Amino acid sequence: MLSSLKFTCVTSFFAYFFLVDFPEKADQSWKFLNKDERDFVVRRINKDRDDAIPEKFTVARFLKPGLDIKIWILALISFFIITVTTSISVFLPIILRDGMGFSVAASQCLVAPPYCFAAILMIASAYLGDHYHVRGPILIFNSLIALVGLPVMGFASSNGARYFGVFLVTAGTNANIPTALAYQANNVRGQWKRALTSALFVACGGIGGISGGTIFRSQDAPRYVPGISAAIA
Repeated sequence: MLSSLKFTCVTSFFAYFFLVDFPEKADQSWKFLNKDERDFVVRRINKDRDDAIPEKFTVARFLKPGLDIKIWILALISFFIITVTTSISVFLPIILRDGMGFSVAASQCLVAPPYCFAAILMIASAYLGDHYHVRGPILIFNSLIALVGLPVMGFASSNGARYFGVFLVTAGTNANIPTALAYQANNVRGQWKRALTSALFVACGGIGGISGGTIFRSQDAPRYVPGISAAIA
């Protein structure tokens, strides 16, 4: 593990020199874009949100957007999504073993199919979002899928039905991660406002990861009612 960490640190140092700069300077970074392509991208960004050229940084300009309640709502969206995705990813093998009675080996194998289904929904969400230029309705739709799946996973009478609920929860919540990232990035104007929003989004997602690691407890098996209720809430 230590050697892997060292490799990551060394690689990240060299990777810095290969990063492509912001669009207005992308023609200067390894000829990633030529000047015509750079100008085209800058025009598209300015037409969309008029902030291709970054403003000068000041602490006040960076922190002032924190007074906007919508920024915190976006951060809460990240918190709620990551809470559920983390809880499922961490505890799903335990839920399958202790909650549904599968063997250890079967539980480990049964973790994979729901994530394959989640990948399909994630790609479909990305395609539809880009094609129709919408994010919010897709975010709501995926949340409803997860909301249906949670009580099915927790309270259905047969293991087959409960495992079907696992598919719905896993797909709905994981598909919402890139959807929510695109939603906040597409709806925030201004370089430094977007920087603060992204920082809060990631930070609250990290807190959601801590929260998600605590809601499914071994003493609540086999139905895990408190964990299911917390995820629904």
